[in-house]
Amino acid sequence: MASTSSSSIQKNFKYDVFLSFRGEDTRNSFVGHLYQALKQKGIETYKDDEKIEKGKMINEQLIKSIEDSRFYIIVFSKKYASSSWCLDELVKIMECQKTSDHTAYPVFHDVEPTEVRKQSGPVRKAFAKNTKKEAARKWRDAMKEASNLAGWELKATANGDESKLIQIIVDKIFKKLCSISSSIDGKLVGMEMRIDEVLTSLKICTEDVRVIGIKGMGGGGKTTLARAVYVHISSEFEGKSFVENVREVSKTSLSGLKSLQKQVLSDVLNDQGITVSSVADGKDMMGKMMRSRKVLVVLDDVDHIDQLEALAGKPNWFKSGSTIIITTRDEQVLVTHGVSFIRDVTLLSNKEALCLFSRYTFGRDIPIQGYEQLSGHVVRYAAGLPLTIKVLGSFLCGKNELEWKDVLERLKTVPQKETQQVLEISFNDLENDYKEIFLDVACILKGEQKDRAIQVFESCGLNGIIGIRVLEQKSLVTVTEYGSLGMHDHIEEMGKNIVFRLHSDDPNRQSRLWIDGEIENMLAYDWAKVNEATTCIKLSPLTLNLATVIRGLGNMRKLRVLYMCSGPNWKDNQVSQRFPNALKYLSWRDYPFSSLHETFEANNLVGLDMSFSIIENIRKGRTRKVLEKLRFLDLSYTPLQTMNLGVTPNIEILNLEYCQELKELCIPDGCPKLQSLNLNYSKLKSLDLGPSPNLETLSLVGCCDLEEFCMPFHCTKLKSLSLDGSNLKNLNLGPTPDLEVLSLLKSLSLNSSQLKNFILGLTPDLEILSLIGYNLVELRMSYRRLNLRSLDLSHSKLRTLDIELTPNLERLDLKDCLNLTEINAPVGCLKKLVYLNLSGCGRFKSFLFDKQSKILEVGSLSELHIIAESKDIVDPLQPVKDLSNFLFTCFYKEDPAASSFGNLEKLISIGLSSCTNLKSFSRIIFSLQGLKKLTLEASIPEVSKDVHQLQCLEELCLSGAKIKHLPDGLCMLKQLKSLKLEYCHDLKKLPKDFGQLESLQELCLSSAKIKHLSDGLCMLKQLKSLKLNVCLDLKSLPEDFGKLESLEKLMLSYTGISRLPDSICMLKNLKCLEIGSLTPDQKLPEDLGQLHCLEKLILRGCYFYGGFPKSIFELKRLKAFHLFYCTLDDLPEELGHLKCLEELEITGTDISYLPQSIFQLKGLHIIGLKTTLELCGLTPVNRTSDNGDYETFCYNVV
Repeated sequence: MASTSSSSIQKNFKYDVFLSFRGEDTRNSFVGHLYQALKQKGIETYKDDEKIEKGKMINEQLIKSIEDSRFYIIVFSKKYASSSWCLDELVKIMECQKTSDHTAYPVFHDVEPTEVRKQSGPVRKAFAKNTKKEAARKWRDAMKEASNLAGWELKATANGDESKLIQIIVDKIFKKLCSISSSIDGKLVGMEMRIDEVLTSLKICTEDVRVIGIKGMGGGGKTTLARAVYVHISSEFEGKSFVENVREVSKTSLSGLKSLQKQVLSDVLNDQGITVSSVADGKDMMGKMMRSRKVLVVLDDVDHIDQLEALAGKPNWFKSGSTIIITTRDEQVLVTHGVSFIRDVTLLSNKEALCLFSRYTFGRDIPIQGYEQLSGHVVRYAAGLPLTIKVLGSFLCGKNELEWKDVLERLKTVPQKETQQVLEISFNDLENDYKEIFLDVACILKGEQKDRAIQVFESCGLNGIIGIRVLEQKSLVTVTEYGSLGMHDHIEEMGKNIVFRLHSDDPNRQSRLWIDGEIENMLAYDWAKVNEATTCIKLSPLTLNLATVIRGLGNMRKLRVLYMCSGPNWKDNQVSQRFPNALKYLSWRDYPFSSLHETFEANNLVGLDMSFSIIENIRKGRTRKVLEKLRFLDLSYTPLQTMNLGVTPNIEILNLEYCQELKELCIPDGCPKLQSLNLNYSKLKSLDLGPSPNLETLSLVGCCDLEEFCMPFHCTKLKSLSLDGSNLKNLNLGPTPDLEVLSLLKSLSLNSSQLKNFILGLTPDLEILSLIGYNLVELRMSYRRLNLRSLDLSHSKLRTLDIELTPNLERLDLKDCLNLTEINAPVGCLKKLVYLNLSGCGRFKSFLFDKQSKILEVGSLSELHIIAESKDIVDPLQPVKDLSNFLFTCFYKEDPAASSFGNLEKLISIGLSSCTNLKSFSRIIFSLQGLKKLTLEASIPEVSKDVHQLQCLEELCLSGAKIKHLPDGLCMLKQLKSLKLEYCHDLKKLPKDFGQLESLQELCLSSAKIKHLSDGLCMLKQLKSLKLNVCLDLKSLPEDFGKLESLEKLMLSYTGISRLPDSICMLKNLKCLEIGSLTPDQKLPEDLGQLHCLEKLILRGCYFYGGFPKSIFELKRLKAFHLFYCTLDDLPEELGHLKCLEELEITGTDISYLPQSIFQLKGLHIIGLKTTLELCGLTPVNRTSDNGDYETFCYNVV
């Protein structure tokens, strides 16, 4: 049974602080004053005044006091190291501080950190009498370790002012304790990081009264976070109030708002006798009575602007320095109130979720033995939502294994009630049309592209643009970085449950159907004839034949939206397509017919998506029925050869991308409503669109045969034009009267075209111009001032460039313009320039050194790339005050002038490639104390021992350097997050203290000569990415490799490793694993299926005669499975168990048969050589990449 009798949740300490000091140095001065200041703040502090230090060892009572203290303050003074008592105390402190419960802070009172670290200066003198003792070595190590910790130096931190330093220390400890005490119930997880994020936002805010909003979905932890921040900072204010449940209290009547106003006033003024007669009276009282106090007010769960106007109406209600924190599910409330800093509450990571769940269920941080896998299932179901974790954790506490399994089985069909009730509050607040949009996303459109979803909604008469925005603001829907609609699993579950429970006993009466089994039953048994309720269906038929599906759908008279995926072997082109005439949106990718059947009237069809199909014409026959209402049409990736837009007179968005057989586009009367046209990679030789007054976007990328293009007449709304890779030899955009109407054009791209001369013409709003290529010789700008912000002319053959009339230019890329010798850029014409790439402009020296030009004196220049053949190329850098990013590649042996970087005080990133002589120059680099990123590719034979001075360094790249070892000082870079050492062929080992790089997240050792990994590697608790590809001399991984608990990406292709340790299966956060060159006698770990977070598995050149470990098919989150040149000839049926699989690569294998189960995986892309796919009976639709000697193709299951 899962009991809670395990170790305590959180250690209870007797003391908050333990003071370690040399009594005769500081007891009656600094330490005495510090002790009193800590006591006055209520911080329980241990200070040993009674100990006798004459060579005696510390006693058991003192050891117990050290163990019972949460924080240690070590005051290093000149004579500290003379006391063996102090040094033993220090050793014990360092031993305790290695656990997560304790934290040590060194204070360097009258010595410097380097003197403690190296035992030099006065520390050396004090330590002299202890050097011959047995414990001397561990004392040295303890001093070195302590000196590397973050702490305070009296001279550097407080300019020698002891009272100021004491205040800094007390504030730090107090805030840390507040952060800990915010976890009052001892069960909160991950709060410190989230508190810091909010505090950072408060610091950034420059307004007199700081107002910050915390938004997120119900049950996501907004209130918990606000409460923790409140506890953390409340001591800094003269008055404070935490107002809970604003929505609930105020929703019934105005008396609710009055009671909340009374609460704020009573709390802040500490006067419980205050009365508020009306809301208006309350506003007046708050404005008058609180403006004299610096206050902290938290308004929790706000959902209406009236609440904010009543409780935090105007900034002048509050004294300068006050802070108002608002939590809400609805971002629009914050926007309307003018809140400028809005933070999304972040859900729990898998690690945090497991810890929180374990605390509620087992009373400890990890599951008890035997419940690890079951706990993992619960955490995956909760998907990071704290509310669900708490509810299920409390419910499962004390339950046995069979009961756990029954609960998990029930959750597959019955949502967790308490979570659903909280989430439905947001749904109930929606207006009816927004509710319909929400339910469509939850049941049908989750994962669809936002633009495509808007088309579906507009096809059904709904306002999709504003609808999705409202759902976003209410934290019900997200839009991913790739533009697709996202939705938390529980919110999706809530939406489906709302639809389901209205008619739970009869699917035929449900408004939306998405469960394949239910839909198949309805179609197979002709229940569709009586279905008068269903308007939306999403169907991937697996067992039914095509005729049954079409017949059944044709009977559904109310059907408006149909999302279809073809079943296996649907090739019958004789079946009558009896779609219901009411259909407004039809998405059937991989459509198995060559055209729409004439029996389908399509009178109401507004949107049609038949991409990746075999369709050749929309309509066949001499009399082609016009699709009057069709506005959105996607026939991309089809064998379409001709297209007549006379069939679609009202078309607005037309996508014919990758119609590689398309040679003719007929437009009888122009396209009066056309807004977007995509003809990328077609075979068109010419294009004349005729009158297109509403066209905004035109893309003709990769139209290699396109030789003639007439700009649409009166194209007044065109904003984006892309002609990359065309065969056009001439394109003139003006200046002519007819083309002055291109006034809205903002982006023009002509990369890799055949143009030699280009006249920009009258395009006053153009912001982005890209003419990358090897043919352009001349560019003529307009004689009028332009709004150009980005100009990319890299790899062109330009000789001269005139940018005098581009005052708004921010980015100028002239990389590899080998012929460029002259630029017309008068002083002051590039005041907004922030990025300048002059790499490879070898003939451009006169421009850089022309004293009249002085282009590099522009005040805002922040990024500069240069390739140079002479060391004097960097001379012009001196006057650039704001330069923060500098990439420099040189092809000469002289050491660059050390003075070149003297004025670059803001430099935070520097990259030097092929600079083989950096003796004096390296000293300048290591003096740039604010440097965060340093790249020295193929530039240095060794890393300076002074590297430890770069305490702000976060990224260090030494790729290709001829270094043989790394200095110990590298391990002192506490902020270092990324270290790249690939192609360091002489590097054979890592420093012994490598595990001290506590912030390291990325380590790349690919193609290095590393023979074994440092024992400290597994101490890197933050490490997320480890690349060991082509480390041929590396024979093994540490047995405790599984301790890298944060690791997300592991690359192990082509190493000398003969066996993977079993502990690799303990990497609970691993998302990407790459393994290569497994021989027939080597095997993958049997428990690979325990990597529950794995999303991508890449196997290169491996032998699998014995098959895969069965546990691989338990990887429920696996999205990509690559079998690149692996020796195997078939795949097991269990592959279909990988329900999230989106990509299967079989390039270079001998596979000739694919299991039928994979055709159940909606959205799967099967990638391989064309011959391999054809052997498997698949018809490749499009080429996905070009890899030199071979091409890979793709088959799409959807």
